Amino acid sequence: MASTVSSSSTPITLPNSSIQTSFLPKTSQLSIFKKKKPFNFVSKKLVSCKASNGDQNNELSSSSNRFDRRDVLLGLGGLYGATNLVSDPFAVAAPVAAPDLDLCERSTVTSKSAGTIKVACCPPKLKDAIDFKPPSFSKIRYRPAAHLVDRHYLDKFTRAMELMKGLPEDDPRNFMQQANVHCAYCNGAYDNSALGIPNQELQVHFSWLFFPFHRLYLYFYERILGKLIDDPDFAMPFWNWDSPDGMLIPEIYVDPNSPLYDEKRNVNHQPPNMVDLDFAGEEEELSKSDLIKSNLSLMYRQMVRNRTATLFHGFAYRAGDKPSPGQGAIENNPHTAIHRWVGDQRQPYKEDMGNFYSAGRDPLFYAHHSNIDRLWNIWKSLPGKKRCDFPDTDWLDSSFLFYDENADLVRVKVRDALETTTLGYDYQRVDLPWLRYKPTPRRPGQGRGRHGHSHDHDHGRAVAAETNNAAIIRNVYPVVLDKVVRIEVPRPKKYRTRLEKEEEEEVLVFQNIQLNRDVAVKFDVYINDEDDETPTRPEDSEFAGSFTNLPHNNHHPGVKLDTNMTLPISDLLEDLDVEGDENIVVTLVPKEGKGLVSIGNIKIDYIRD
Repeated sequence: MASTVSSSSTPITLPNSSIQTSFLPKTSQLSIFKKKKPFNFVSKKLVSCKASNGDQNNELSSSSNRFDRRDVLLGLGGLYGATNLVSDPFAVAAPVAAPDLDLCERSTVTSKSAGTIKVACCPPKLKDAIDFKPPSFSKIRYRPAAHLVDRHYLDKFTRAMELMKGLPEDDPRNFMQQANVHCAYCNGAYDNSALGIPNQELQVHFSWLFFPFHRLYLYFYERILGKLIDDPDFAMPFWNWDSPDGMLIPEIYVDPNSPLYDEKRNVNHQPPNMVDLDFAGEEEELSKSDLIKSNLSLMYRQMVRNRTATLFHGFAYRAGDKPSPGQGAIENNPHTAIHRWVGDQRQPYKEDMGNFYSAGRDPLFYAHHSNIDRLWNIWKSLPGKKRCDFPDTDWLDSSFLFYDENADLVRVKVRDALETTTLGYDYQRVDLPWLRYKPTPRRPGQGRGRHGHSHDHDHGRAVAAETNNAAIIRNVYPVVLDKVVRIEVPRPKKYRTRLEKEEEEEVLVFQNIQLNRDVAVKFDVYINDEDDETPTRPEDSEFAGSFTNLPHNNHHPGVKLDTNMTLPISDLLEDLDVEGDENIVVTLVPKEGKGLVSIGNIKIDYIRD
């Protein structure tokens, strides 16, 4: 069964707020926006973290704002040193270099059921690369929420997409060529040969490259669209799935006669069904209010509780390092869940959005990642002195190649992508309802409203019972997730001073998570979950987070993904009133890919940045 949540005009009252959020009426989204006044854009100034964007673009040269890389890496040393995820912090600079296009290879796509195919996704090599120069512009262009656009905007957007799809096949600005950018960088077509390190995959996922790569990818894609319709102020839309009004696939993308449509989408997830940000491959029949609560609670956890650059962006990935060291919070979830939710389960490799190699073939991909990009801006604007991008020059000087609107090959660095306003764009300001959805502790033995429904109730009880019946193990690794596993994990610091709590985050570290790259995987992590009657969900404090994998591949099919994950638990332990406990019980619940994942070690550590 597909999720039965539908749009209606019934208002829902948000907690701690008098705001009434009316979900999309029965009439089409588009007809509503014809009657609306043009949206009023408000640019939200981002908080400056220790150094301004200009300082970082100037080799961090300001003496008053200069970062000491040694100090920063020592601050991260507890986590990184223990997990051996980065090379010597005092070694020579090692940013990941832009790939050599001449050495690009066909991408390998595998599936146990469908076999292996080779996909040509290398870009044409038309000319030598030039270095990126920040654009000049007279005004900021604002990306609108896709469900709020009017007919005039839609006409321009549709025309731009028609023109992009109509370009010659060998034009690097052609839509399929643009889709292939994601295939090449994310599915093993490139290696680090430019650094003299052959046969080592260049992968922009599962690391600190995730956010800046996708920001720059979309920036050039948007500039091409604007050039094609002779409108330098054109801005692509974002899919506002982190707010109830935007939790449907925007209607502008579901018209089969539109160039924004893609036939390879899950037919059960079309409007009026709402997106499940915690999707694990199977449908759950949630009421509208339950699904909204789950989605917004998940967003609160991912955005508010992942306060440091490492937790938000992902693990450091330098030249010569093994790829895929570890995802950041948003990449892990909801990014992957939405890819899985949109992808067509009927297709052999879950195309289009359900596989890295084909994700860029769906125009909805760019609206999805535009919202991911918007969340990077928002994360830096939330309260907290730790919400700063990495000052590490190995991150700032990592580079990529893209074709621009003039079909020029451009070499661009991470440091060029730190602020959207430097690139000439920002986002329409909309409500952030997830700020009001802080998870709360469960009450063992006391059912809550969401458990009184019939939605997947028997399955939920079965999972809860399995969790309760699982024996607690101690220091037995590796652990294979072929069933629910409960592990007692010691805490190095039973008590922390107020200063320590302010300066460091207590994190749960998962080391050497191994799985086949070409399978979809999700497992959930609960802490001190003792309720055997009802399943734990994102709105519960005991729900610490999830690990996810979207099917992809690399240069060496069959070589397993070996990665890591950190989950912040400082707030969680405070919510559960167990900060003084010597141990915690970690419950691992395989939701998708049961028996296909092993974990080398689980520990608690402390990070500052």
